[in-house]
Amino acid sequence: MSDTPPLEIPMDLPELCLVALVGASSAGKTRFAAQHFLPSETLSSDFFRRLVSDNEAALDANADAFDSLFFVAGKRLTRGHLTVIDATSVRPNDRQRLIKLARQYDVPAVAIVLDLPLKVLQARHAERSDRAFSPEVIKRQHLELRRTLGGLSKEGFRQVWALRSGEEISAAQIRRVPLNANKKDLVGPFDLIGDVHGCLGELQALLTQLGYVNGQHPQGRTAVFVGDLIDRGPDSAGVLDLVMKMVHSGQALCVIGNHDDKLMRVLDGQKATLKHGLADTVLQLEERGEAFKTEVRTFLRGLTGHLQLDGGAVVVAHAGLPEAYQGRSSGRVRSFALYGDVDGSTDEWGMPVRRDWAKGYGGRARVIYGHTPVARPVWVNRTLNLDTGCAFGGALTALRYPELELVSVPALAQYAAPSRPFLPLAEQTPAALEWTDFSGDQRLETRTFGSVNLKAAEMRGALEVFGRFGIDPADALYLPPTMSPVETSSRPDYLEHPDEAFAYYRAEGQAEVICQEKHMGSRALLLLRQDASGAIYTRTGRPFFKDATWERDLLERATQAAARAGLWEALKTDWLLLDAEILPWNFKAGELLRGQYAPVAAAGETALGAAVQLLEQAERRGLPLSEVLSHTQTRAEDLHAYRQAYRAYVRRVETPADLKVAPFHLLASKGAVHDNHTHLWHLETLGQLADTAPDLFIRTAAQIVNLNDPASQQVATDWWLSLTAEGGEGMVVKPLHFRQNDKRLLQPALKVRGREYLRIIYGPEYTQPQHLVRLKARAVKAKRGRALREFHLGLEGLRRFSEGAGISAVHPYVLGVLALEQGELDARL
Repeated sequence: MSDTPPLEIPMDLPELCLVALVGASSAGKTRFAAQHFLPSETLSSDFFRRLVSDNEAALDANADAFDSLFFVAGKRLTRGHLTVIDATSVRPNDRQRLIKLARQYDVPAVAIVLDLPLKVLQARHAERSDRAFSPEVIKRQHLELRRTLGGLSKEGFRQVWALRSGEEISAAQIRRVPLNANKKDLVGPFDLIGDVHGCLGELQALLTQLGYVNGQHPQGRTAVFVGDLIDRGPDSAGVLDLVMKMVHSGQALCVIGNHDDKLMRVLDGQKATLKHGLADTVLQLEERGEAFKTEVRTFLRGLTGHLQLDGGAVVVAHAGLPEAYQGRSSGRVRSFALYGDVDGSTDEWGMPVRRDWAKGYGGRARVIYGHTPVARPVWVNRTLNLDTGCAFGGALTALRYPELELVSVPALAQYAAPSRPFLPLAEQTPAALEWTDFSGDQRLETRTFGSVNLKAAEMRGALEVFGRFGIDPADALYLPPTMSPVETSSRPDYLEHPDEAFAYYRAEGQAEVICQEKHMGSRALLLLRQDASGAIYTRTGRPFFKDATWERDLLERATQAAARAGLWEALKTDWLLLDAEILPWNFKAGELLRGQYAPVAAAGETALGAAVQLLEQAERRGLPLSEVLSHTQTRAEDLHAYRQAYRAYVRRVETPADLKVAPFHLLASKGAVHDNHTHLWHLETLGQLADTAPDLFIRTAAQIVNLNDPASQQVATDWWLSLTAEGGEGMVVKPLHFRQNDKRLLQPALKVRGREYLRIIYGPEYTQPQHLVRLKARAVKAKRGRALREFHLGLEGLRRFSEGAGISAVHPYVLGVLALEQGELDARL
């Protein structure tokens, strides 16, 4: 009995790759695949020929079979699954198609060649009844493979194994090996550190601040470096020495940066231009000796382009990485990780132009990167740039994970001049906001309502809207809450009526309410500053005006009006925040008018007018169509009323002078949130603006109602009827006092819209009995719940700002209001 151990041939395959089983027919590729791979992983050309033609030997079906095979292979690789191609692939042209497929999906291509002797192949072929072709075919395949086998590595295969006997095939031991980037099993906690660029003193200070002692953390945290350890700073060799020791001892991880990569090529003997501090780095390494240079070269060659950590929840790459490249391995992926999304052009400073890949990022993983210096890290979607330009006199910054806390140390000096202007903190937008303020589920505390919980999906929607369309966050101090309508009216011809508003507040223990005219305009927040700067924005935080000159005109006129009214002195402030309506409605709703209301009215009137004429003619001829005629006439009248309803709010607007502002809340000023005044105080104070600038401001009419006096309620109801009869939208009913006190569940306002205005909202024929019955079943509970939460979030945000809190403490409440607006709700309420 022989003591010789059985032959084993270890074959380490990347966990995600394209495997080409190469070999002539009858080499045993299908049997090999069945032994080592899942059935779902193997795509056989025989199977696909059978799939498209019912005959796996039908060579005329090859084109269709391989088209189908490559389609399925592409889907598997897209989803991140190892894929095996079982086909002869003995010709270079056939293998090039495989290489192209692997490169398309950024995975390594691996070849496993079954190179059996020709006699073995022919003997096996003779025993098979499913192969009708001549043995000469196998001979040609065998010769083609032998002729080209030596060049497989040059063709683009990352690994090539050639098994030349049945014994070697049986001895194959395939192991799945994670890609170098796959460190998903490491869950942290981590301290992710931005571009060091040779700043050893700052790195030591940052590590100390993070709690590291002699490169180790007592709580087992791991440092993760985003690359560019060297160049520009004073001690690149010292940084390399420290980081290498931390990595070798398991205290740190590191990805390679473009500066590190260039140094590696220099150490490999390749030619390179020694600029951007590389010459100093090379000189420092020379001074350390050959052994140190060899150690650095080995270290750099072992670094990967990116890392996946914590189950894939975190991706680290020097210049960032889009989702499609994460967990992939190719030259394209490495290039992106090193240099970003460059387009080949240069800017006015001679630097590469990089596309803003982070702006469109929608992946699930948080991507932490550096490469391009910024004054302060700002979360963009789920990406964060940690390069804060330490070598340029900025700072060295780390992100603690999973805490998502930023830690920075200032640069000890400016060691290099940036190639392009390095913006100071004040010029970054938005400088003081962090993604961590908004990411994930949120619990925002308020002093008047308690906690308001927000879902991560709602916050993502708010960030998407505000991030793309919002004004400067420093000017977005407040977003107004939604407003609930009254309960459905018990009167048969009305959907909304003041009765229900009065009944609600009376049941809530209110003795008085104020009824304010509801202007048919567009909601706007006016942030006025005494120097005539400021902003005018919508209730979703977007700029109100597309033309900045219109905004400047209104801000200047409004600021002058506040000065003439004495508001700056009376309120001891240099800024005011007003809640208002800007009229006419069609200024902002022009597209809605042209795209929805007017076409509906024009088409309906044309069609129904013609139908009425035809029915009248038919009835005069004696046809029994009176009922149909009456119904059609009613529909035509409703449609005419619909047109008149929206036309009542249309005015010509050619210049800013054609606009009017109707303010109704003086929300806040320096050091004060004006919720301690009655709504009447707000209207009277803001009415002074209309007195001093009637060309711009108009008053908001109002009435006080005693809820214990039916006559007082009737007067207000009659006023509402007269307002709506004249084309007004309706009125808003509020508790007289703005402050909520202990009535935290009391609605801050209820809107009561006019019968004809609601025709715009619910359609021309909504007043028909069959439609009113359906609409009266509407439920306002969800709307009211949202209105309450939004109101108290807005109030808390204003209070924090008035108390001197920074934007990072205020903006979560602004975004919180917008987040609640992302949920599903009937907009017509």
